[in-house]
Amino acid sequence: MTIRLGVVMDPIADINVKKDSTLAMLLAAQKRGWSLYYMQQDDLYLEQGRAYARMRTLKVADDPSKWFEIQDEFVDALATLDLILMRKDPPVDSEFVFATHILEAAEREGALVVNRPQSLRDCNEKLFATQFPDLCPPVLVSRDVMRLRRFFAEHEDVVFKPLDGMGGKSIFRVKTGDFNLGVILETLTDNGRRQIMAQRYLPEIKQGDKRILMINGEPVPYALARIPAQGENRGNLAVGGSGEGRELTDRDKDICARVGPVLREKGLHFVGLDVIGDYLTEINVTSPTCIRELDKLYHLDIAGQLMDYLSSLLKSRRDIVV
Repeated sequence: MTIRLGVVMDPIADINVKKDSTLAMLLAAQKRGWSLYYMQQDDLYLEQGRAYARMRTLKVADDPSKWFEIQDEFVDALATLDLILMRKDPPVDSEFVFATHILEAAEREGALVVNRPQSLRDCNEKLFATQFPDLCPPVLVSRDVMRLRRFFAEHEDVVFKPLDGMGGKSIFRVKTGDFNLGVILETLTDNGRRQIMAQRYLPEIKQGDKRILMINGEPVPYALARIPAQGENRGNLAVGGSGEGRELTDRDKDICARVGPVLREKGLHFVGLDVIGDYLTEINVTSPTCIRELDKLYHLDIAGQLMDYLSSLLKSRRDIVV
C-alpha cells in the first residue's frame, strides 16, 4: 500500500517552477512512489460532518515547459488520503479559515494534515513570533494611532506592516521627519479599525532577512539571506530581493532551539523562521518557501528530508508499507 498524498494549493499552472517549494515537495513524494492528488481551496466541502473534495490525479515534472499533468477527476472523502499538505498562500482570510475547519474534520477521520489546521488558525505569522519577546526587536501591535505614534516617537525609525500580508506587501519604513506618518497609520489601521504591527527598524536588514527552514522543530543548517534591492527596505524575493546562502550562526541556532519545541507541540511540521541580525521577526507557518534556492546552493534535498520525516510519522500512526 503506497502513501496517498493530497495537496491544497494555489493554481499549479501559475507557479514559478524554479522557485516553488510545493512543487519540490510533490517531486520528492512522487520520487518515493507516492500517489498525488491535487486540490484547490474551493474544492473542499463538508457534508453531514464529513470532509470531501474534488480531487485530480496529478503527475509532476521538474520541467519549466511542462511541470504538471492532471489526469482523472473525482470526488472523495479527504480521509481516504493518508497525508494532506495545506500549501495555500496567504492571506489568511475567512475562506482560508473555513478551509482549515474542513481539513480539521479530515484530521479527525485519520488523515495527517501538514501543518495542523488548528495551528494554522492560531499562529498568525507575525503575532506568533511575539510569544518569544526576548528574541524579537521592540514591537507593538495596536490599532490605536496615538499609541502607534508614541512607539514611533520612542524608536524614531520604525517599520509598520499589516498582520495578514505576505511577500513584503504594504510594509512601510518611517523615519523621523517623514510627514507621511499620519496617512500611513490611517491607511494601515483603516482609521483605527484594524490592528497592525510596529517594529523597530533593524539596520541589519542590509545584510539580509534570513529564512531558516525548520522540519519537526529542527533547522536546516543553512539559511537563505534575502538582500534588499538598491533603494528598497524589504528583502522579500517577491519585491526584487536577491538570495544568498548563509550558514547558521550560533544566535540562529539559539533561536531555533527556543522555538523548535513549541513548533513540535503545535504540529507545525514545516516552518520558516525569519531572522534579521540577532532578532526573530516572523514565524511562517502557512506555505514557507526557499526550498529550491537552498537545495541549489548547498546540494540539499530539503523536500526529500521532509517527506522522509512525514513517512516516518505516518508509519508511527498507521501500518503503512512505504
